[in-house]
Amino acid sequence: MDRQMILELVGYFASLLVLVSLLMTSVVKLRVINMIGSFIFAVYALFISSYPTAVMNFCLVGVNIYFLIKMAKTERAFTFLALEREGAYLQHFLRFYEEDIRKYFPAQALSGAGTDRVFLVCCDTTPAGVLTGRLLEEGTLEVALDYSVPQYRDCSVGRYLYRQLEEQGYRKLVVPTATEVHGAYLKKVGFVEDNGRYVKQLKSE
Repeated sequence: MDRQMILELVGYFASLLVLVSLLMTSVVKLRVINMIGSFIFAVYALFISSYPTAVMNFCLVGVNIYFLIKMAKTERAFTFLALEREGAYLQHFLRFYEEDIRKYFPAQALSGAGTDRVFLVCCDTTPAGVLTGRLLEEGTLEVALDYSVPQYRDCSVGRYLYRQLEEQGYRKLVVPTATEVHGAYLKKVGFVEDNGRYVKQLKSE
């Protein structure tokens, strides 16, 4: 394989990364993948002496870095709301995201059977996530559904929600069962696996 072919493959790969980035629903993932693709494309452009293309892509790298830093430093304007389990808005939310929810949670999580607590998180006025569950004992909440919409799937919704639950007096969250993907998320936000369950201490006993 000669040098020219290798360069062309690098260019195609960079273009593919930029294209893939535009398919991301998460803004953070979009920025990161786009930044990597733009950087590789800028290096490729330098090798083929296409300096305007190199400058443009280096500028795109800078733009992506700027917005990633801004997102990391900016506290999103989340709002915490308690809802009625049979409320029309919750039912609309669950129907709208039903297909995506079923990828991560068992069917009974959508039914709401046995749950008596519902909390919604909004970013500004946009719904970002919902948690449903039931009170096992004073301060302990058994979680049935802990779902974030694709645009906010960077753990920020969960971390905000758990802080709010702590302020509401909850000391412990218990997830009785979880899929492999959901279990990985739970561990990432501080849950500990315990005999098949996932437990998170919000407050010391």
